Amino acid sequence: MSEVLNVAEIFGKNVFNDKVMRDRLPKAVYKKLKKTITEGYELDPTIADSVAQAMKEWAIANGATHYTHWFQPLTGITAEKHDAFISAADRDGQVLEEFSGKELVRSEADASSFPSGGLRATFEARGYTIWDCTSPAFLRHEGDTVTLCIPTSFCSYTGEALDTKTPLLRSMQAINEQALRILRLFGNTTSKSVKPSVGAEQEYFLIDREKYLKRKDLIYTGRTLFGVMPAKGQELDDHYFGVIRSRIQDFMRDVDIELWKLGVTAKTEHNEAAPAQHELAPVYDEANLAVDHNQLVMETLKKAAHRHGLECLLHEKPFEGINGSGKHNNWSLTTDDGINLMNPGDTPHDNIQFLLILSCILAAVDTHADLLRLSAADVGNDHRLGADEAPPAIISCFLGTQLQDVVEQLVGTGYATKSKQGKNLRTGVVTMPDTYADVTDRNRTSPFAFTGNKFEFRMVGSSASIANANTILDTIVAEQFKKAADVLEKAENFSEACHDYIKTLLSEHERIIFNGNGYSEEWVKEAERRGLPNLKSMVDAIPALTTDKAVKLFEEFGIYNRTELESRKEVEYEQYAKVINIEARAMINIAGKQLIPAVIRYNTRLADSINKVTEACAEADTSVQKDLLIQSSRLLSAMEAAKIKLLRDVEDSIKIRSAEERAHAYHDVVVEDMKKLREAVDSLECIVDKDLWPYPSYGDLIFEVSEP
Repeated sequence: MSEVLNVAEIFGKNVFNDKVMRDRLPKAVYKKLKKTITEGYELDPTIADSVAQAMKEWAIANGATHYTHWFQPLTGITAEKHDAFISAADRDGQVLEEFSGKELVRSEADASSFPSGGLRATFEARGYTIWDCTSPAFLRHEGDTVTLCIPTSFCSYTGEALDTKTPLLRSMQAINEQALRILRLFGNTTSKSVKPSVGAEQEYFLIDREKYLKRKDLIYTGRTLFGVMPAKGQELDDHYFGVIRSRIQDFMRDVDIELWKLGVTAKTEHNEAAPAQHELAPVYDEANLAVDHNQLVMETLKKAAHRHGLECLLHEKPFEGINGSGKHNNWSLTTDDGINLMNPGDTPHDNIQFLLILSCILAAVDTHADLLRLSAADVGNDHRLGADEAPPAIISCFLGTQLQDVVEQLVGTGYATKSKQGKNLRTGVVTMPDTYADVTDRNRTSPFAFTGNKFEFRMVGSSASIANANTILDTIVAEQFKKAADVLEKAENFSEACHDYIKTLLSEHERIIFNGNGYSEEWVKEAERRGLPNLKSMVDAIPALTTDKAVKLFEEFGIYNRTELESRKEVEYEQYAKVINIEARAMINIAGKQLIPAVIRYNTRLADSINKVTEACAEADTSVQKDLLIQSSRLLSAMEAAKIKLLRDVEDSIKIRSAEERAHAYHDVVVEDMKKLREAVDSLECIVDKDLWPYPSYGDLIFEVSEP
């Protein structure tokens, strides 16, 4: 019988959280640090030594021997360099363990080996990691090793941001400042800060690690480059919310415990739509913590899977023919005293503050739809968006019945006089109580959907950091809040001016609202008629970063300067080309070293069989064997031809000097070559004997996660 788990006892035990700081820091130091964390005041540098001393003592008391500045470069994952607390040995040979405020606040990392988009040359190696006190330090356990991890930003020697955290923190400052201006207009003088609140739902696949290690495509790229769906996929919906198998349940429990110790509020877990697909969702947290925690979620899923003989696949589309994985980014704005600015109340037509905030958000999304689309762009997500399993690549907003009706009243007549209400839900079963039905349904095809008291940005890919999406969301909304405050602060009659401003915004940006089926071809045509952008691929979306509109936006709020934007555009193009190059070369290697020899063995076996049958009985009918031999030989020739063309086009593409032109070459030419090669290989998989096929099939991978 397993030991009873007390979640309250273990939650946050590996975090240098508020309770630990309150217990270990001098009262004056604690108050100053707390003020910086909660209200955004500038950090007092004089407290760094006290905090470092307390952090070191706590870490060592819990078994830590090393510390690291934990940062998030433009790779999309985390990075770290470990240093021991050891500083020197005295004359008696006794070791000294030290950790100073200087070491806490700043460290140096190599800035030339991370993506920088030309910000740093190879010989310009110096970069700095700088303590982010708003995200608590934590202990990571790896076997018997315990390391103190200190969340930090990462910038270049010349001050440009080389990470995803720094722009996010800048955007949070911007929206805090502008949202407070809006609140003051409505007489709120008590709220001291407004912070984005985020909850990121994480989807992932689990397969047997033993089978994973037999698939070079999964090892090198995270997705299957070849493969045919078995007779059964997800058609019966029997996996979705189905009973969780004991092996997977044990894995999920292990993940939960590890995350709870790290202060991550892992709450909801279930089987997702596709076979072998699952989801984990936390409770909401402020954006910076939510981003850090989601990185910990992804790392923990991968590591825990290995302990259970599994492999966790975070790629957006590891298998063709079934749903891929996304990461719904639930976003709202909350004050330090607990007010959710996106709560419409029971009668939203009377809630003028909410209507102003709503209209500003709609204007932001419409004005910068290209940037929002870019924030969800990565190579893997190109396989999902618009594929009847994820939102379309066209940005639109779903409001639901109640808010749509309020908007139509305001736009049509200039006034909203009523709000539709929910109703009792009657099941028709006497023993079941009547319950309340929400006033509106949900729309899973909408990229940006209002879901009661938040917006759900459904486009982010499962492997991506959510930092970029939230940075852009914060910034584009801050811009609209600023415009509204600039106008309304000067108004002689605030009530009338606010009403007129809301009506104007809704009228000008009503085109972004769409409550229908985002998967339909009719919507694609309608969106084009409305003038909404349809950026179908990552390479189509990247230019949005450096438009005059984008540069003006980001520079106005100090999120990025033009140089940082140009560098990020370069990084995005390079990332696309590098990923496709790896995938293409993996296909070439697998086809040449595994698949072609396997098909040759099959053809040889088939030819030998024909000869033996004919020798045994000259009149025997071998037409089926001959047809198969002809068919497989033709496909073998097609595979070889496609492989040769793919290799040639890869070699030509990689020589292109311009990152943008190189990315387009990979997208326009190499990706099409890869499709041709896969077509031939997948046709052969349906013919060649299973015992000759060199790696596990889709059926083996997604339906045979065996119990231990």
